[in-house]
Amino acid sequence: MSEEIEGELERAPARLPVRGKTTRARTLTEIRSLARSHTRTALRVLVGVMRSEDATPAARVSAANAILDRGWGKAAQPVENGEDGMLELIQRIERVIVHPASSSSADAVHDA
Repeated sequence: MSEEIEGELERAPARLPVRGKTTRARTLTEIRSLARSHTRTALRVLVGVMRSEDATPAARVSAANAILDRGWGKAAQPVENGEDGMLELIQRIERVIVHPASSSSADAVHDA
């Protein structure tokens, strides 16, 4: 499959070099464009792997997840409240930033 990509890159028209961030941005844009041009084929491969009875269960699940992620977005990850009280810290920051008028009385009670 890398031969296909290399062939695509070799056939790409040559461009004059541009310096700095513009070069990097242009390169990333070109890479995204090239990758997106193969979307239909990539999805067909993923569907083929997902449906293949010869593929390992792990490969089938991985392909199915990739298809779902691209079609529906990744599932939200839950925030767990560990021993370090990270969730309380996040909630306190939210109170101070989002609801500053009510945070001074709530923090005074919490800090006391």
